[in-house]
Amino acid sequence: MYRQAGQVLQRGGRRAFSSSASRKSYDDTIKNLLIHKDTRVLCQGLTGKTGTFHVREALAYGTNMVGGVRISGLPIFGSVAEAVKETRPDATAIENEIGLIVCITEGIPQADEIRVRTSPTSLWSPAASRSPASLVLTAPEASIVSRSGTLTYEAVAQTTDVGLGQSLCVGIGGDPFPGTQHVDVIKVFLDDPNTEGIVIIGEIGGSMEEEAAEYLLKYNKTRKNPKPVVGFIAGRTAPPGRRMGHAGAIIAGGKGAAIDKVRALEAAGAIVTNSPAKLGSEMLKAMKAAGLV
Repeated sequence: MYRQAGQVLQRGGRRAFSSSASRKSYDDTIKNLLIHKDTRVLCQGLTGKTGTFHVREALAYGTNMVGGVRISGLPIFGSVAEAVKETRPDATAIENEIGLIVCITEGIPQADEIRVRTSPTSLWSPAASRSPASLVLTAPEASIVSRSGTLTYEAVAQTTDVGLGQSLCVGIGGDPFPGTQHVDVIKVFLDDPNTEGIVIIGEIGGSMEEEAAEYLLKYNKTRKNPKPVVGFIAGRTAPPGRRMGHAGAIIAGGKGAAIDKVRALEAAGAIVTNSPAKLGSEMLKAMKAAGLV
């Protein structure tokens, strides 16, 4: 039985959202991104200062933490297998086939990313923004996907300031080989009834934004009532061949330029702003034009 409204699969102490030995595609795990306030989270490696800080922050924001270091009453376990059996988490590690991992580590090797994409697990994601349960979410709702953690926060602030809320915010990270990519998240947003508008934030390097634009062109723009899409691409003035912050933010081999990403998104019907400060106002304008506000 797959996870629906807080229910999760259980097999011999192992739990997952949509894990299966016969799973054929990474796409089968994408639904795991639809977290909610009751998603049960187990954290690993919390004995250090940084780990403790992140757990405290997650608890403060309302995340349903179920295990880790003995902090705020949470139990500590000798292994992930034991923790899985005792706490029935929805989100932590690959080996025990838990359906969703939130990982803020940058620079994960490509070989490891390939292994993730052949496992019954969704990785959300190298350098992703922390805490899946936030108290700032209100309606009407836009959903946000971004390669930049800082710009994710900015998009939340901008949409909140104009009276909009956020259904789901996904920071996919700035690595060149992220576990979850723009197009993966866009698939979730288009099928999610709580997502009324989409904010997509990208940057120079790679082709993830173009792939997401192609999907939007095919499956959103052709709808009777397309969901409004607002985008921003960072690095428009970046020189070719120079990495700009994130490992994946580099124009190489004539590919990954900001202008190509902007054109692709605009062709898919997105409104692409030249400043992140306009994300909220442009989304509000697009939602009004669509009759959603």
